[in-house]
Amino acid sequence: MTPAKTVGAAADPVAHSGGFEFVRDLARALADGDIRLPSYPQVALRLQQLLADEDTDADQLVRVLGAEPVLAARIVAMAGSAALNPAGRTVADLRTAIVLLGHDALRTTTAAYAMAQIRQADEYRSIASAVADLWRESAQRAAMSFVLARHAGAFRPDTAMLAGILAGVGKLYLLARASHYPELYADQDRFHEIVRDWHTRVAQALLENWLIAPEIVAAVRGWSAAGDEPGDNVSLADVLASADLLVGYREQPELLQGLIAEHRPSMRLGLKAGCARLLEDSAAELTALQEALNG
Repeated sequence: MTPAKTVGAAADPVAHSGGFEFVRDLARALADGDIRLPSYPQVALRLQQLLADEDTDADQLVRVLGAEPVLAARIVAMAGSAALNPAGRTVADLRTAIVLLGHDALRTTTAAYAMAQIRQADEYRSIASAVADLWRESAQRAAMSFVLARHAGAFRPDTAMLAGILAGVGKLYLLARASHYPELYADQDRFHEIVRDWHTRVAQALLENWLIAPEIVAAVRGWSAAGDEPGDNVSLADVLASADLLVGYREQPELLQGLIAEHRPSMRLGLKAGCARLLEDSAAELTALQEALNG
């Protein structure tokens, strides 16, 4: 006779899909502080460390970037983009680009480069489509966050753009980890439940390891629940939540307007009736930013 315990385990869809093992290993990694994004380039980690130090100067950054010409080229291109360089100043060298961009825009460009490297890694072929979709979502959210922060006037646009690009990093980590649990990844309903429940905690751990500013860590941790927050005090999490809403419904303006009327983060940002006009006026800028992020 088959033991009842064995029958129960076999009937358990979570255990069968590998979900229990995945969550157990994830919880252990979080408890140990061992949350590192696989295939994240060493040059990106080194730059994150340097950019966390306010005493780091442009010459130090140039020396590190000199060893990674692809990232250096991305930084020069970003500094020359219409959105970040509206005056059209000529950017012909890396040092000028670094000074012009500032630390948060440099972090954004570095994160975009790192995610591109992960997308191209052979070990993630099985999840390539999902990673590409997540990247597209992150780039759109980052560009929209830049525009909304400038509209609200309460946050630095480059800081909001950085928060927007990093808001999906927990999901990226879980996707990369799931590539080693094919049974779980095949059970998309169960995998998405895990992503929903864990991605903000994972993102917080990653960003703290990268020495990202507490303001941005708090926004990335809290933006998914910003709609439940009472009160009138606007936060960077409101920018991310509103950017996510606008990205999702920008092609459905009438529906979007109705959603915004009941969306607390958007109301705190003062979007209301001006949303359609904001999207229309910012269309070229949003496209330019996304192109710059995609390198």
